[in-house]
Amino acid sequence: MKIRTMLLCGAAALGTTGAQAQEVFEMTSGFARNLPILGTAAVDFTDKINAISEGVEFEHFDPGELVPTLEALDAVSNGSVDAAYTTSGYWQGKLPAASLFAAVPFGPEVGEMLAWMLYDDGAELFQRMYDDGGYNVVVMPCGVTAPETSGWFKEEIESVEDLEGLNMRFFGLGAEVMQRLGVSTSLLAGGDIFPALERGAIDATEFSMPVVDARLGFYNIAKFNYFPGWHQPATIYELLINRDRWEDLDERNQEQIRIACLANLTTNYAEGEAINYAAMQDNVENQGVTIKQWPPEILEAMEAAWTDVAEELAAEDAFFDEVWTDLQEFRANYKTWGDTIYLPRPRD
Repeated sequence: MKIRTMLLCGAAALGTTGAQAQEVFEMTSGFARNLPILGTAAVDFTDKINAISEGVEFEHFDPGELVPTLEALDAVSNGSVDAAYTTSGYWQGKLPAASLFAAVPFGPEVGEMLAWMLYDDGAELFQRMYDDGGYNVVVMPCGVTAPETSGWFKEEIESVEDLEGLNMRFFGLGAEVMQRLGVSTSLLAGGDIFPALERGAIDATEFSMPVVDARLGFYNIAKFNYFPGWHQPATIYELLINRDRWEDLDERNQEQIRIACLANLTTNYAEGEAINYAAMQDNVENQGVTIKQWPPEILEAMEAAWTDVAEELAAEDAFFDEVWTDLQEFRANYKTWGDTIYLPRPRD
């Protein structure tokens, strides 16, 4: 356990030698700090908790500085890293239901997703997934983004047949859908995508929102950017903390971490809504990108494939079935509100 001793300002002012032990948590991020919204959210969280904490300090580390992105869960569980800011979709190969807590194809948008997570059964099921999986971690939602772009392609896609045989970087449950449509998918960390596109190891990629993808330079190679973000209508990011470290904290410190994560949900979402349009405009006006909307028949094929994937995963894994059923029940009730209250899109 790493402890830093810090002098209390009040004690110093009184000329005493009183000191307060400051718990330091080394936190690995799944996303590099130079990535807008995606990477900066982890830095923002550390700034928030360090500003309000009275006994906890988080130190941010980029992917690979402590552990590689895809090893963060195991590292936090075994205590070699204290905490991680990441997304549960990375653990889909280990925990079949993991992506249901990250991004659900054709699923809830941000408001509905947070409603299920924070005021229905989502957060409880989220923690139980890790407990039942034997992971020694505490988890909480700590960031959220609106839909991502659904792909950067070197060639225009005009039919489902055009997808067949492509090699594509894809995330989470959406990858299962693309495989049903004939795409060979692989999960690459952000920094590995551009080199793979450049050398032709992949023909296309999805990764994040336009402002993030622009930072990674996908437009230099793949000029067709497809929308809407059917595979990730909302994406939840998680804070994982080693359970032993968590239980060593008092309730006040634990609550301060929860509050910092709740604040991070707000700023992370708002920033994404504020700055993505400028990246889209620049892509078109200065980078030669063509923004495309998926034709209805391709979206219908994707949604049909997702229905098949969800049914098969539910049949194969009892916990996936429990989570999927719970989310579907919540969504059926939410429709009373969600399908009634909002203006239709797009609006002039």
